[in-house]
Amino acid sequence: MPQRQPGRWFAARLAGCLAALLAGAAVAAAAEDPVAIPNFWNPRARLERPEPPQAARPIRFLTDDEFPPLHFAGPDGNPTGFSVELARAVCEKLALTCTVQTRRFDTLLDALADKQGDVVAAAIPLTPGLRERFLATRPYFRWPARFVARTDRNLPPPSAEALAGHGVGVVAGTAHEAYLKAFFRASPRVFPDLASAEAALRRGEIGYLFADGVGLALWLGGTEAAGCCAFTGGDYLENRYFGEGIGLVTRPEDEALARALDDALQRLWDEGKYAELYLRFFPVSPF
Repeated sequence: MPQRQPGRWFAARLAGCLAALLAGAAVAAAAEDPVAIPNFWNPRARLERPEPPQAARPIRFLTDDEFPPLHFAGPDGNPTGFSVELARAVCEKLALTCTVQTRRFDTLLDALADKQGDVVAAAIPLTPGLRERFLATRPYFRWPARFVARTDRNLPPPSAEALAGHGVGVVAGTAHEAYLKAFFRASPRVFPDLASAEAALRRGEIGYLFADGVGLALWLGGTEAAGCCAFTGGDYLENRYFGEGIGLVTRPEDEALARALDDALQRLWDEGKYAELYLRFFPVSPF
């Protein structure tokens, strides 16, 4: 999962993301190259459909509003984003009345445990530690690692052989740096943060950059990249390095609700609603 970054970098990235998502930037590019939509559901692994929960009151979803494109404040100040709108679609599918409330990101799980809400819909990684305290659906999103390359150098798609001797940018201390060193014969060029690495790629100081696909997709879809670069090769999703992804999180005693949420997510995928929402919030796909 990409690290949340405060300050001017975050403000610039947020502005670029909102411009792309809300003003329609990158629509033409998306029309020329179909957006890759990930599938995290096995069509052969169908669970028995659970009875919909009988909620005596609205189901309270908790999120935060500072992590586009998954959850952020819309033009009217209300929370929106891929995770938020997916949660609303789940509620509609289950015929539940729901509310969406924002909390500071680092307080979401504690608020859930304290029964200030019923479900967390935010970019909290699924980990063994989380499962010791809570229930979670199967992942509805994961964090792909991707290579981005200069488009003016006719560089080959990444492989151990193709990258031998090439300088490849990575962010210091990340899983991406560890993965690059373990599986490629490249020469890592280490940067303190993603913004510095992207700037070096844009200036042509490096030919490739290996980093979080979501952050790179936002950069490519905004104005900062200035058309210099594009994704190359496929996505990398090894759990050991890049985690299991994110799901909807509930309390252990709400097992019936958790099963219903899982079933609703599967049905939204089957019916095309997942793809519709994905295309709305990821005009440049990280996959």
